[in-house]
Amino acid sequence: MAEAKRIDGKVFAEGLRVRVAEQVRDLKENHNISPGLAVVLVGNDPASEIYVRNKNKMCGEAGIKSFEHKLPDETTQKELLTLIDGLNSDPAVNGILVQLPLPDHIDEQAVLAKIDPAKDVDGFHVFNAGKLATGAPGLVPCTPLGCLMLIKDQLGDDLSGKRALVLGRSNIVGKPMAALLLREHCTVTIAHSRTQDLAEECARADILVAAVGRANMVKGNWIKPGATVIDVGINRLPPNDEGKSKLAGDVDYGEAVQVAGAVTPVPGGVGPMTIACLLRNTVVAACAQNDIEVPEV
Repeated sequence: MAEAKRIDGKVFAEGLRVRVAEQVRDLKENHNISPGLAVVLVGNDPASEIYVRNKNKMCGEAGIKSFEHKLPDETTQKELLTLIDGLNSDPAVNGILVQLPLPDHIDEQAVLAKIDPAKDVDGFHVFNAGKLATGAPGLVPCTPLGCLMLIKDQLGDDLSGKRALVLGRSNIVGKPMAALLLREHCTVTIAHSRTQDLAEECARADILVAAVGRANMVKGNWIKPGATVIDVGINRLPPNDEGKSKLAGDVDYGEAVQVAGAVTPVPGGVGPMTIACLLRNTVVAACAQNDIEVPEV
């Protein structure tokens, strides 16, 4: 059997960002609207700082206004909620993203619930989660949305009847991913650490999305021959003898490419799609807030 196709999320994300930039120009030229995204970062987590910096850079490239609010680690929950109140009422801000994780003294759910659902470009607000679960239009979490785009790029727009397995049940990836696949008329299974016969469950799937945070957990013999495998995991491996460490996904890529039909690498697969979909959600939010038909981005 030939090696699986490598799904290049970086290339797909670049194309998506180009389409977003075109929609941003259209909003400016035809509606005099400049979409704006506010990003709130509390504390100085190095990974979060890099991520926010990349978001700001790509916002600029797409023509989206970026409003960064960097707060010290000792910021109180009340102060953070007050800031979000201000962003909710600011007409220049169409999207609000609070970078997670937050310091331990802040209630993450209370913060996410404070964001106006119409500006919740992360799609984490319970209103948007409920809309997704019931099939109503709303803002969808960025990583699952990016996964679905990659799946459709491989298999086409009609996923009806495909067997899909989502490995992981988080509110950020697993549950919304399952809801998106159900909306596409897939037969969906959610598996997790307590699932019995986990390998056998995975091996039945035409579409396998792995999002558990365990390096190289999914082996080649867990995968149905020809399946489309989307690896959401980003795990840093222990340093080697030279003191260098590598990133690995939840799927053993070296084994997966011998069995699957198509598979995402780590890095360079799902990761680039998350920010691209964040920009897409900001445009969608700006259109909805101004009663403009939401474009197909």
